[in-house]
Amino acid sequence: MSVPDGARCRNAGNAGNAGNAGNTGNGRDTAPPVDLAAAEAAVDDELEQALALANARRGPVRYAAASPRTDATAPAPLAPQDTDIPHPPHPPHAHHDTSWPEARRIATAAGSPLRRELRPLAQALGCALAEPLTALTDLPSFDTSAMDGWAVAGPGPWRPEGRVLAGERALAALPDGHATGIATGALLPAGTTAVLRSEYSRLGPDGLLHATRGGPGPGQDVRPRGQECRSGDELLATGALVTPAVLGLAAAAGYDELPVTVRPTVEVLVIGDELLDRGVPGSGRVRDALGPLLPAWLAALGADVVTSRRLKDDADLLREAVTGSGADLVVTTGGTAGGPVDFVHPVLSRIGARLLVDGVAVRPGHPMLLAELPGDGGHLVGLPGNPLAAVSGVLTLIVPLVRRLAGRPAAVPSAVRLTGDVPGHPTDTRLVPVILDEESRAVPLRFSGPAMLRGIATADGMAVIPPGGAAKGDTTAVLETGWGRL
Repeated sequence: MSVPDGARCRNAGNAGNAGNAGNTGNGRDTAPPVDLAAAEAAVDDELEQALALANARRGPVRYAAASPRTDATAPAPLAPQDTDIPHPPHPPHAHHDTSWPEARRIATAAGSPLRRELRPLAQALGCALAEPLTALTDLPSFDTSAMDGWAVAGPGPWRPEGRVLAGERALAALPDGHATGIATGALLPAGTTAVLRSEYSRLGPDGLLHATRGGPGPGQDVRPRGQECRSGDELLATGALVTPAVLGLAAAAGYDELPVTVRPTVEVLVIGDELLDRGVPGSGRVRDALGPLLPAWLAALGADVVTSRRLKDDADLLREAVTGSGADLVVTTGGTAGGPVDFVHPVLSRIGARLLVDGVAVRPGHPMLLAELPGDGGHLVGLPGNPLAAVSGVLTLIVPLVRRLAGRPAAVPSAVRLTGDVPGHPTDTRLVPVILDEESRAVPLRFSGPAMLRGIATADGMAVIPPGGAAKGDTTAVLETGWGRL
């Protein structure tokens, strides 16, 4: 991760409270069967390698043990209820916090790659390859000149004749002792032994071409056929993100279309009567910070946000929005705790959703949840309403799930040393905003409270602080936010 301009200055300040926002729709094809055990093992390996990085002198990181996920103990579907969802007061919901690494594993294993499509290059950007990209031809596909100058045959001096430009074909083989003008990228005539650069050549009074710095060695400034790859070579693996550079490589390798996994669609539902869309907050009202933050971030993470909309604190409106969504993923903000107008759990219970994660042992953000919706296999992630807590929820549940749905491999955190002590929670993981200094060390930032955005706004990522805290010099994992790709 690179350090953005201005990010190395000292961080100070406080961002006011804010809320959340969203809505979407998209048809879904049946995904091919997926080896969930392999997916879980891959994520377990990634987490054990990157997250159990607490300094060796402190011993291995210990997380609260999660109950084995047997048929008897796995989360069961919430029983549908025929009665209307009660408006306040309603019974408080008891969370069953999952350890942070386990929550990430569950989020990855919950999804399967979506359907694949064959798309023109211009429409494949931002998707993941659905199969390996193999070369359709040698690259380069013919011997070509690496410089402007002369294609020469044998030792000099040479008799110059003719010229070959890029895109042209040489009419005849080059006899020994002869030279022809050549442009960068042009097809070399048969018989060429080297390229003599223009700046290292001169025409003598005898009409012959002479080298001014000694003759070029065999193959000098020649790009031989197959120098980069041979036909059939694998250039990129399945799951590679199609970037502008990948589009260029695919075109160079002879592709007009690419097989890609479609990007998951997401609907964002921002819940809260206290939220303002504009103006200065006050008198008990706060600005909606997550409505602007989440759609742009989700797009950078590889999702297509179909819509983002505001909902009042109303259980029936929330139920209609969730059951009416055709998106692959519904994201709600707020309403996941046990307050008088926190309706996410009652709504999920009423519609028969299956809770996969119901609270995570992480600070901020522990009231987050992940549920499997009834019907065609869509999912819902419930984020807390506090902005930094919601950021924590995105990194914990949404990033692994979206990458899985999009056909991309799990993200591997960076291993970085801390520049200072970071207090820990006695039993829970902490996610703390950090910037990277000139020596690629993680500098913890101030303003890391659940309602604050001032720290994360300048951060390069979030450091994973194990229960009990971390000391200066300890190595820990840093999760990239992903919005550096915007």
